[in-house]
Amino acid sequence: MPSYRIDRINEDIRKELSQLIRNLKDPRVQGMISITRTETSNDLRYCTVYVSPLDKRDVKEVIKGLKSASGFLRRELGRNMSLRYTPELTFVADDSIERGSRIIQMINDISAQDAEKAAASAPEEGTPDHD
Repeated sequence: MPSYRIDRINEDIRKELSQLIRNLKDPRVQGMISITRTETSNDLRYCTVYVSPLDKRDVKEVIKGLKSASGFLRRELGRNMSLRYTPELTFVADDSIERGSRIIQMINDISAQDAEKAAASAPEEGTPDHD
């Protein structure tokens, strides 16, 4: 049986962290940073936060900055949310956006190849029929 409560908590944690990350003073955690999803354990003790920065070159630095700010983020999360336990936060780089765009590009390439094959095998229009 699916746990809708965990899904709601994951979404609430994602929203709260998105707001909190904007206010961090750490220079490593600047720019556009998206929290793509969060996964909280059933006992609410641990939460894995999947992060995707806009600038892909700084992924490791952003993760280091978030790990160093995890205590502050956890404390603020505990203040803003009413949970029995405030989960321990673990930050992980998420490459699902890159994978998704790569899959879309592959689909577009295949579609273009199919269109070229269909155009090459179709009879030319505009040639008069000799009856």
